[in-house]
Amino acid sequence: MLGLLMIVATGLGCGSPAGPGAGSGPGGSSGPTVASVSVTPGNTSVQVGQTAQMTATVRDQAGNPMSGSSVSWTSSDPAAAAVSTSGVVTGVSVGSATITASSGGRSGTATVTVTPIPVASVVLTPSSLAFTTAGDTATVVADPRDAAGNSLAGRAVTWSSGDPTVASVSATGLVTAVGTGSTTITGTSEGVSGNAAVSVGTPPPTANLTNECQNPQPGWVWCDDFDVDRLGSYFEYNDDNGDFIRVNGVGEEGSWGMRAKFQTGETAAGELHLALGRTPIPYFRPADAGTADYRELYWRMYVRHQTGWVGGGARKLSRAFIFAGGDWSQAMVAHVWAGDPSKNKENTLILDPVSGTNATGVVQTTKYNDFPNFQWLGSRQAPTPIFDAAHVGQWYCVEAHVRLNTSGQADGVFELWIDDAFEAGRNDLDFVDTYNGFGLNAVYFENFWNEGSPQLQERYFDNIVVSTQRIGC
Repeated sequence: MLGLLMIVATGLGCGSPAGPGAGSGPGGSSGPTVASVSVTPGNTSVQVGQTAQMTATVRDQAGNPMSGSSVSWTSSDPAAAAVSTSGVVTGVSVGSATITASSGGRSGTATVTVTPIPVASVVLTPSSLAFTTAGDTATVVADPRDAAGNSLAGRAVTWSSGDPTVASVSATGLVTAVGTGSTTITGTSEGVSGNAAVSVGTPPPTANLTNECQNPQPGWVWCDDFDVDRLGSYFEYNDDNGDFIRVNGVGEEGSWGMRAKFQTGETAAGELHLALGRTPIPYFRPADAGTADYRELYWRMYVRHQTGWVGGGARKLSRAFIFAGGDWSQAMVAHVWAGDPSKNKENTLILDPVSGTNATGVVQTTKYNDFPNFQWLGSRQAPTPIFDAAHVGQWYCVEAHVRLNTSGQADGVFELWIDDAFEAGRNDLDFVDTYNGFGLNAVYFENFWNEGSPQLQERYFDNIVVSTQRIGC
């Protein structure tokens, strides 16, 4: 009897185990099955446009991970958070969604909250306003941006004035001059602010433009009204075989001015190249003392195209830049020129800023107009079509402004006014990153037509001023 019991016990030991969770199969064998699916992280948040990797862990009835198990992913609200077949979650819009991972009939979930991209900067355009008298108004536009400089639509902006007795601002950014002085207009979005400088007061009188240079104003670095021959002060002057010269009677108010005559098909009809401040080689002969490193300059010119002028703005008009070396390399360029006829922009002026350095401030250009090594920073178009048939034949006062960026920051400024009305601008430019070898040291006034003039015709320059302060018309 004892032997029989021992045989039975031994028989039980040789068979398949029985109990909860045991399966059966051919010959009485069974394998592990999916008992649970867990998702990590269990709760997470992503910004709109950002991604997060979710991980699913599949375990058997003994709690052991089952590597290689097939997992499917779903989102309860793909419009808020979408999920890929590999568990990558993408924030689509502000909201939340439940992410589910399924395998072998079991599921695990996690909650994803999608938050808006935070405002990193607020760019105000224009960055400065100059009012003549109380009651004058202008609108400042706020552009909230993310850390990469992308505009963020739909963000609320609140406005304030540093001194409402000088200038007030409405809830929509309308600035109104109140009293003489200067102040700052601030636009704030999500705790981040941008500023625009405002001045209110009577500008220096410039109504009498004849012999304007006899009465230089504060900040003026260079003035040429052409009533006196100052052409020898430009480090380069090309008279285009007598077609770009001083002529009495063609200037503003019938004074002396520069006449540029374009022959039919001609591209280059003369230029004035002005150097100022510290320059890398003696050839760039400055018109001033040649010691300053200018971080900010304004330049103004009066320009008129003869009645009957056709073809648009003749492309090149003026530009300021930094000569960085004797090889004519340029650390940056701020172009003011007419738009591309192929894009139907030839009747308006365009601001087209360029960087000649890399992201660490090292100059990349090795020659003049080294286009392959330029970084084009994004143009802005002025709205007024001063070169179309309805506008030619009259004088326009064109003023531009450049301020180099703070070292390592994208806060450089490039702006344009026509007849003292703000036309276009940017104040988010990384012109030179950390470069500080030279300051702004050249301004060109040019007659260069990429496509060539369609007919014999003339245009005129007068009353050029370069200054460290607003000049005005």
